[in-house]
Amino acid sequence: MKLLKKILLGLLLVLVVLQFFRPEKNTTQGDHTRLFLAETNPSNEVKLILEQSCYDCHSNNTLYPWYNNIAPVSFWLSDHIKDGKKHLNFSEWESYDTKKKDHKLEEIVETVTDQEMPLKEYTWTHNDARLTDEQRNDVVIWAKSTRLLYQAKMLQD
Repeated sequence: MKLLKKILLGLLLVLVVLQFFRPEKNTTQGDHTRLFLAETNPSNEVKLILEQSCYDCHSNNTLYPWYNNIAPVSFWLSDHIKDGKKHLNFSEWESYDTKKKDHKLEEIVETVTDQEMPLKEYTWTHNDARLTDEQRNDVVIWAKSTRLLYQAKMLQD
């Protein structure tokens, strides 16, 4: 029993010490997705879907929930955001070439159609990020039509 108490006390001490270390937050001032929106021209409905369901993990600005202030959750969220931005970052859209933009839109179609995005772990705590079938359809139609523009551009180049 004494060993169990020592282990629990050690774990508690580690959790307390962890509270003094914070990962860097993913925050940006200004309109960080302006160029993406101007180039891809989503409808207001799709723009709202992207803001509510995608930007926290796939842009340079995250709206953090209160529980992000508690370690180790803060580290888990930070890693999750870094991974999301590695796959797609709407704030860095202008740095992608035309072929990559087309491919990213293709991935959006696939992951939204297959209901892989937004992630279940995200929608557990973000009810407004849960997509209806109609919202999924709107995003897919927008992404497919935008892909056509990039594909036409690639044919011209």
